[in-house]
Amino acid sequence: MEIERKYLVKQLPENLGKYPHFVIEQGYLCTEPTIRIRRKNNDYILTYKSRQNVSPAVDTCVNIEEEFPLSQEAYEHLREKTDGILVCKTRYCIPYQKYTIELDLFEAPYETLKIAEVEFPSTEEAVHFCPPSWFGENVSGDYHYSNSYLATKN
Repeated sequence: MEIERKYLVKQLPENLGKYPHFVIEQGYLCTEPTIRIRRKNNDYILTYKSRQNVSPAVDTCVNIEEEFPLSQEAYEHLREKTDGILVCKTRYCIPYQKYTIELDLFEAPYETLKIAEVEFPSTEEAVHFCPPSWFGENVSGDYHYSNSYLATKN
């Protein structure tokens, strides 16, 4: 189970280059339920994701997520079958308190979009999370900021 909060980013944190980062390319074969393929450096993954709950009271997403490894050949074959566009981004992994912030900086056509996600072991921890000052609006419940929407909106 994946429990997360998603935020827009007001400004980038200082010294961003010092944090581990990698390039992600992902596409969607289906959006409900979500079936995603992803290339992360030289790793290839197929993910099944179903939304369990978006609690408006706590602005937290709860998803069931299962991942399966793919060969490069299988990824490239499925890549041709994705809906919409491929979403490309650089992900930075930034330690914060006892969590890891996943900061995504998107490539065209979303090059101005910056989203930070934080995963939690429980909804209680998600509710009590105090984000850093560089975070903006909590958009956890807004599907317009989901990668599957970004891939298929045009």
